[in-house]
Amino acid sequence: MSRLQQTLQALRTRGEKAMGIFVTNGFPEPAATLSIMRAVDAGGADFIELGMPFSDPLAEGLPIQRSSARALRQGIRMADAFETAAQFRRTSDTPLLLMGYINPVFSYGVERFCTAAHDAGVDGLILPDLPLEETDLVSVSARAAGLDLVQLIAPNTPDERIAALDARAGGFVYAVSVTGLTGSGLGAVDAVGTYLARARGLVRRNPLLVGFGITSHADAMALSHHTDGFIVGSALIKLIEDLWEEDRPLQDRLEAVRDFTHTLKYGETAASPR
Repeated sequence: MSRLQQTLQALRTRGEKAMGIFVTNGFPEPAATLSIMRAVDAGGADFIELGMPFSDPLAEGLPIQRSSARALRQGIRMADAFETAAQFRRTSDTPLLLMGYINPVFSYGVERFCTAAHDAGVDGLILPDLPLEETDLVSVSARAAGLDLVQLIAPNTPDERIAALDARAGGFVYAVSVTGLTGSGLGAVDAVGTYLARARGLVRRNPLLVGFGITSHADAMALSHHTDGFIVGSALIKLIEDLWEEDRPLQDRLEAVRDFTHTLKYGETAASPR
């Protein structure tokens, strides 16, 4: 059982919702990513998704598009994620996934990519544009490297395809809350709940986590009623973007990131970690 699987199983046993947090590598500046990841970790993230900037992030809304473009302008490339991951792993056992798109992985070489990810301490991969029918192009090398390959579903995914994706997934099944981009609004919560309840009945092999559109603890709790946890990306990216535009000490910025992460999971009334 992988580190990610062990973590999710332990949370489920305790009756606790898992929280995953997305961070773009190299954003808002290359020197800041590791400190942001550590702040997110201190805030209570159960796993972290490290985004590999790409020029055409087709599943992303404007906040993550801007973060990727900013990182690329500063010279960040996909392979730099391995060094960031390795540095994070030296001080934390929190599960870490790489999130990105398939073309750069193919360009790098799938087997070489998976080996490098494993060597850097990465636990899993999220590749939103890798369709079920092409999963074997990555899954063989990922499995050999001990990496979980997460699969994604959406509100318009048919029942039989959800079951097939669950059968091929590693780590968890990622339920996209809306048929749209990251950072989209949640829309009708009742409709999202109906979709997630349907998915809950079909995803039996893996934990089910929900993402896209979550900006608060209330959102997270409402959506994760039918799931094992939730994932937040755009809301944190927006916060980081705003914090780095303000004239304030780095430590204050990192404390704000930590406190935001903690509040997402535990709510406003919970004491922040110090």
